[in-house]
Amino acid sequence: MSDIIRLLPDAVANQIAAGEVIQRPASAVKELLENAVDSGATQIDLVITNSGKTLIQVVDNGCGLSPTDARMAFERHATSKIKDASDLFKIHTFGFRGEALASIAAIAQLELRSRRHEDELGTHLIIEGSVFKDQQPCACSAGTSIMVKNLFFNVPARRNFLKSDQAEFRHILEEFQRVALVNPEISFSLHHNGKSVFQLPPANLKQRIGNLLGSGYYEKLIPVSQETDVLKISGYVGKPESSKRTRGDQYFFANSRYIRHPYFNHAVEEAFQDLIPEGHFPTYFIYLEVDPASIDINIHPTKTEVNFQEHQVIYAMLRAAVKLSIGRYSVSSTLDFETGGEFDTFFPKNKPIVIPTVKIDPEFNPFESRSFGGAVSQGAGGASRHSKGWERLYESGGDKANPEVPLKGEVSPDGDAEEVQLSRSFMQLHNKYVISKIKSGLLFIDQQAAHERILYERFLERIENRKGHSQQQLFPHTVNLSAPDAELLNELMDEFTAFGFDIGPFGQHSFVVQGVPADVGNENIQELIEKVLENYKSNQLGLKLDKKNNLSRCMARNMAIKPGKTLLAEEMQALVDDLFACQVNQLSPSGKRILLIIPTDEIEKRFG
Repeated sequence: MSDIIRLLPDAVANQIAAGEVIQRPASAVKELLENAVDSGATQIDLVITNSGKTLIQVVDNGCGLSPTDARMAFERHATSKIKDASDLFKIHTFGFRGEALASIAAIAQLELRSRRHEDELGTHLIIEGSVFKDQQPCACSAGTSIMVKNLFFNVPARRNFLKSDQAEFRHILEEFQRVALVNPEISFSLHHNGKSVFQLPPANLKQRIGNLLGSGYYEKLIPVSQETDVLKISGYVGKPESSKRTRGDQYFFANSRYIRHPYFNHAVEEAFQDLIPEGHFPTYFIYLEVDPASIDINIHPTKTEVNFQEHQVIYAMLRAAVKLSIGRYSVSSTLDFETGGEFDTFFPKNKPIVIPTVKIDPEFNPFESRSFGGAVSQGAGGASRHSKGWERLYESGGDKANPEVPLKGEVSPDGDAEEVQLSRSFMQLHNKYVISKIKSGLLFIDQQAAHERILYERFLERIENRKGHSQQQLFPHTVNLSAPDAELLNELMDEFTAFGFDIGPFGQHSFVVQGVPADVGNENIQELIEKVLENYKSNQLGLKLDKKNNLSRCMARNMAIKPGKTLLAEEMQALVDDLFACQVNQLSPSGKRILLIIPTDEIEKRFG
């Protein structure tokens, strides 16, 4: 039997490595931008065509490459960053493993022009699918220009798994922002399909945040600063009132490298505890500087996941630093510096202090003006008023007072299908449940879960039929989003239009909303769209839903009536009617139970 173990060809090995390092166009953008930063560039330009599928070009004015270095840069594990294994524990640069350029060259048509500042001529190199084609001297500017064309041209299966152009460009924007935020002293530009998206001049960190995410951020940021022998913390957090329902604007950087760290994220959110509403998330741009020997960044191909030796100490310091910054802001924002050091009290000056009193109406009778079960007491005077109130209370439970009207449903105490006889009179329990008398007992309906089911099926039908009815607004709403969320909204624009939204572009990352679905009540349009986009992204990661189901579920969840809302009798009736008209009326889109029946026998046992 012949030997079966053999070495893989370099081209195949590079393609395997590319599968780990280059997952999509944004992965190539990240690697090329980080190489440009490592070259010492002060100006970096990124040019994208068709969301990186056709062209990714990065031009910098860094140190440049000699002809020999230009050729060696595309060999596997060729790097200028480390010499031996001990260097892995004192890394200050971005790239260091020497896999990025080799991986990109294995799955694309690549062209490089580079010249060192001290050289008169540069070098021009062409590689296609790991195959070296040509290298010639050329005249070019000092620095490096690298063009990646037709990504995954020789791996069609990988190319077929790429998302839409809007989705892929959204990922590119995220990578561009991460590199730009950690290097505010470098000038960046981004062009997509011939249009300028960003022109970022050199600036301080606060200016760079405003240039990237909008000038409105200037007034929302609180500086964070803390320095010890173990750790240096700097950056900004958003004011509590500027918290959002999306996690998009949350950035951690460790030693000038973007990282994801749920443990540290929890520390920041703990510092904001009881300061922001439930379901909202703080904004932060936090930079950590630690001894490179105490951090391991070589645990993941994309280098966004890292290990810290003293993560518990960093957690405590981070939480304390953010809490201290919020406390300073809270104090300074309430001081009036024009009072001359005197603070106003709650009591008016030059007026006597009067003890508060409580007025009591001894003639008050709840049965005189209160209703219960649809009956209102009209009696007058003493015990007779009480007796008439109780008589009407008992009458409200009789068959004559509440004739039952049949509604076809799919519920029964044991889960079997039956014809549910619903009373046309309803009451609300704790502003959370709608209760009705049925033939077999009492029917409890969770009003939020029921409304979610109704809206879900309604929105799903609109997407499938592309028939959304829009209610035009007297005063249009302006919605400002981050660059990735703006691209996501552009990607989902057809679905939002089917729902009944009338949305158009209004600036770089802003939109004007001329009309909304008729189902939208007094919702804050900015918050509604932010919540829907955040839920959509969360569902994409966790539930892997298709676009129409995902978006319909998000709209239903965020527009459904919430617990605590008082419903009128007509609203309860409409809710029940719409629920029993749904194809599924027992479970909400998220699987929560909607209906509960307590049989009369069970009630009688409780009294027995």
